[in-house]
Amino acid sequence: MLDLKTLKPLIRQIAEEKGLSEERVFEALEIAFAAAYKKEYGKRAEVIHAKINPDDGVLEFWQSKIILDKNSIFTDEEIDENDPKENPEKAEGENKELRKVKFSPDRHILLEEAKKIKPDAKIGEEIIFPLDVKSDFSRIAAQTAKQVILQKLKELEKENIISEFKEKEGKIVSGIIQRIERNNVYVDLGKTFGVLYINEGIPREYYRVGERKKFYILRLEERGRGPVISLSRSHPKFVSGLFEMEVPEISEGVVEIKSIAREPGSRTKISVESNEESVDPVGACVGQKGTRVTTVIDELNGEKIDIIPYSEEPTKYVSFALGPAKISEAEVISEKREVRVFVPPEQLSLAIGKNGQNVRLAAKLTGWKIDIRSALAPEEKIDGGVAEAESENINKQETETNKKQKTKAKTKE
Repeated sequence: MLDLKTLKPLIRQIAEEKGLSEERVFEALEIAFAAAYKKEYGKRAEVIHAKINPDDGVLEFWQSKIILDKNSIFTDEEIDENDPKENPEKAEGENKELRKVKFSPDRHILLEEAKKIKPDAKIGEEIIFPLDVKSDFSRIAAQTAKQVILQKLKELEKENIISEFKEKEGKIVSGIIQRIERNNVYVDLGKTFGVLYINEGIPREYYRVGERKKFYILRLEERGRGPVISLSRSHPKFVSGLFEMEVPEISEGVVEIKSIAREPGSRTKISVESNEESVDPVGACVGQKGTRVTTVIDELNGEKIDIIPYSEEPTKYVSFALGPAKISEAEVISEKREVRVFVPPEQLSLAIGKNGQNVRLAAKLTGWKIDIRSALAPEEKIDGGVAEAESENINKQETETNKKQKTKAKTKE
């Protein structure tokens, strides 16, 4: 019998330190006892289990065997025939598909014998044999138990981390920068570490060890040594996630982020729509005296952010997206999925932006190809005034439009 007064507080402490449930730690302890028993009193091929009664501390041991019939066991001739050392050609051929096993009396029991113990025994079931309770283990067996419980706790921690961070994929977390190696930033996320690879950082952003920052969880990669959480600060959804944290109307579903286009470290354009007429989506994101958008800009180290209202009308949407430039007129060239925009000559540089950034981001945001022209020379193309839409955004915009049309049709019905 185990001393539960000593054992339970220890289990509780380990569970808290490792972030595991007490039940899982208890299970790990039972596996460790089974390993120690097998090391001391069992045979290598045997399958031994242990159970601790949580009420009185009574320890039980048993051996389990799988029930087989003669058709699922290799004969001696078949074993020799399928031995890769004796017959390598057959080992690589059709015989490797045979669903038979080599009989081991330590792990298996024939159906006829099993029915003598359990009349309703069936093939494939497990049958158990109670074992004598032992409590005196040698130093080697105790060392085996220690290794098993440490390994099991590591596995449980890994499962816990994978489960937790799998749910957090696509969300924002806060972490402390621990070290920087080869321009990759390693971040302490509490229960585990995340990695901000060089290509996922914001250009020209400087990171300091000990600094706390926010990160977007890009994906969780399961590798040999453990799970690796890939982080990002350059992903467009990092910006939308920051707004969701700062703007209650977005997290509550009153305001919806329709699209986002970003060139990290430089500029972001984001379009928003309100699901309630009384709520101004742009104003909600900007906040009183700009407090909300300023908080996001500070987290992005001064990256410029344009917030525009979403519109189902391409000409309006593109005109909004080209802000702060003022648009004279816009028309849709439907066969090219293009919007041709006419602006006053003095607004051309503003509409196109430095190195074409403004028109480029507007095309990404709206999913429409944009052709900017001077209102005074509408037939002349302007260098740098044309920007192609990304195909991914086009598909997204078409899907949104189809959804809207279906909703309207249902409403009319």
